[in-house]
Amino acid sequence: VREGKVSEARIDQSVRRLLRDKFILGLFDNPFVDVEAAERIVGNPEFRQAGALAQRKSIVMLKNEKQTLPLKSGLKIYVENLKPESIRPYGQVVNDIAEADIAILRLNAPYEKRKGLAEGWFHAGDLDFKEPEKGRILNILNQVPTIVDIYLERPAVIPEVAERSAALLANFGASDEAVLDVVFGKFEPQGKLPFELPSSMQAVREQKEDLPHDSENPLFPFGHGLCY
Repeated sequence: VREGKVSEARIDQSVRRLLRDKFILGLFDNPFVDVEAAERIVGNPEFRQAGALAQRKSIVMLKNEKQTLPLKSGLKIYVENLKPESIRPYGQVVNDIAEADIAILRLNAPYEKRKGLAEGWFHAGDLDFKEPEKGRILNILNQVPTIVDIYLERPAVIPEVAERSAALLANFGASDEAVLDVVFGKFEPQGKLPFELPSSMQAVREQKEDLPHDSENPLFPFGHGLCY
């Protein structure tokens, strides 16, 4: 305001909108937590069960080469970013890739690390993996048949991972148990992509800012999702 970049009236307009919603929600009339209601609601078994089901139903199977999934139990499994106790009911966890029959990797959608509170909190930047992480992942995929599960908090450009993985899953916030239920056939995948996954960063840069699902030759189109 002091530098003249934005007027005080414009700030007032934004504040007015925020306060209006708070008044509508009654936050000024009853600002305190109802402890008894919170204890009934938070962690409610029925709600937890519904949440667990929603996680499983949202998982998208993007690729299943040679019907890799569902896996059978009893394999030697190399894992990354899964709790060892979650995988032990299904097979033997090994630390050496050379000893593994199969690998299961849980990855996060790539982003660029940036400074600043907002930039650090809200992931932004290019959508593809960079070296050395890209090479590290592909090295695993080249050594052993690998199931990759990627957390799509944002779209991702992953053509090499898609090409070399034996199976590829996408989740939008799912526990190890939910993902493993899909991997080992306890729950058949039924999710669909809510956005397309572009084939390259060049395709991303050539997209129109105000038009969805318009990248050239997307790796996986909007609505894609396989079953067993």
